[in-house]
Amino acid sequence: MTTKPLISILMPVYNPPLPFLKAAINSVLKQSYPHWELCIADDCSDQSTTRPYLESLAASDPRIKVVFREKNGHISACSNSALELASGPYIGLLDQDDELDRDALFWVAQALSRSSNVDLIYSDEDKIDEFGNRFDPYFKCEFNYELFLAQNMISHFGVYRTALVRQVGGFRLGLEGSQDHDLALRVLEQSTPENIIHIPRVLYHWRALEGSTAFNISTKSYASEAGLRAIREHLSRQGLTANVEIPDPMTGHYRVRFALQSPLPLVSIIIPTKDRLDLLKVCLESILQKTTYPNIELVILDNGSSETATLKYLEDIQKRPNCLVIRDDGPFNFSAINNKAVKASTGAVLLFLNNDTEVLTPEWVEAMLSFAQLPTVGCVGARLWYPNESIQHAGVFLGMGEIAGHGHKNLPRGHNGYFNRAVEHQAVSAVTGACLMVRRDLFEKVGGFDVDLAVAFNDVDLCLKARQLGLRNIYVPEAELYHHESVSRGNDVAPEKAERFARETALMKKRWGDILKNDPYYSPNLSLDHDDFSIAATPRLVSLSQQ
Repeated sequence: MTTKPLISILMPVYNPPLPFLKAAINSVLKQSYPHWELCIADDCSDQSTTRPYLESLAASDPRIKVVFREKNGHISACSNSALELASGPYIGLLDQDDELDRDALFWVAQALSRSSNVDLIYSDEDKIDEFGNRFDPYFKCEFNYELFLAQNMISHFGVYRTALVRQVGGFRLGLEGSQDHDLALRVLEQSTPENIIHIPRVLYHWRALEGSTAFNISTKSYASEAGLRAIREHLSRQGLTANVEIPDPMTGHYRVRFALQSPLPLVSIIIPTKDRLDLLKVCLESILQKTTYPNIELVILDNGSSETATLKYLEDIQKRPNCLVIRDDGPFNFSAINNKAVKASTGAVLLFLNNDTEVLTPEWVEAMLSFAQLPTVGCVGARLWYPNESIQHAGVFLGMGEIAGHGHKNLPRGHNGYFNRAVEHQAVSAVTGACLMVRRDLFEKVGGFDVDLAVAFNDVDLCLKARQLGLRNIYVPEAELYHHESVSRGNDVAPEKAERFARETALMKKRWGDILKNDPYYSPNLSLDHDDFSIAATPRLVSLSQQ
């Protein structure tokens, strides 16, 4: 390594179970990287064994510093006391009963040696029971701001630039239980995502004991309430007005709904169709009857309908206010007909919608627009369900199925997905064009849908163009619709369509190359052969020799 930074491990202590405290400290003593110091602050433990053990530790190794607080102040105050002991340029956070992987500090130091601008590092983590058995690994993605607003994805093993932590005031009193989440939010405000590094390796083992948040988040509801306050105050400091809530106390995750701009923008809902009146009627009636957003127009692109009942229905629907039907008798080309419909529409916001969808949540437009209106956001997608109440779309991930695939596909309703990712808003590489919202100016800036991608991947291509501009595409699970996937169009891989599919696949590979193999929002430790976030048989990690 070109540099060997001293890493200060902060450990707040209060009446710890001595065997687990010893295991935690031993995990530091056994680190393969030797340039560390352990900064322990005891928060007035009244167990008779704690102080003698800590005093003996400090006497046995000069790298171990211990301070005994005179007054119990809870974990934030105690962590600040440990912070005062730190002399290294970076601090790492370790709870009194957790354990570090033997090479945790090595991987951190190795990341720091490659860049001098790192402000925050986090790693993957798992849990460890009282018998030392490891389980439930969380293989995380690269930094994902919208996911971070929903959950503390940084958590363990969190390593911070010491000067920056001191600059933002350390750990805040009153945020106990979510003091780490609050700290990371305040550090982020003074940093940039480019200076946040994710190490895709399990470096931290979180002790899961009865009554701990690792065992069950609902056992410490005060932690969720503290996190709620941390996120609200973070958004307020950013000048953003938003409603933040905990939609499910069992998961404890957070949901942010940004205040809509005033006046409300016109949203053009664009629906291509051809006959299949049974589908179209359900789609349109669900929009007209359930949608609470007041400022919409319907633009229906009739791509060659010939059935009398369909033509009569389209004639009638056009008589309604804010409903427009336009005709295109050319061959089916999803990109071309949607681009044509956009030119006929007038909304500042576009919402592309398949004719085989059905609105479930009345505030679906508001939920999507909450994110789509933000200048940092590109395309926004919804959670789509099959009629059998299993997920059809919860974000698109690159590399699945050669080009891209839908994560959590077929997950039954009531299941939250991989570490709640099916129910939490988050950035994703792409969302499906079956229900996709985007600002008109952005759609036009990237040239609309690519007509050379007539059926497949045009939505992924659009989203990647938005991502190329530095924007984030967002999955919003509280916007929910049924989707009878492709029933109005048929099977993409039918023999007569195989040539077209192969051509569009080749175009995507040529255009996007290695980007399709490295989705920042999907861990290299997870499988690309399945869409259930299962562990990869062979992780796609970069070897040490290649770094």
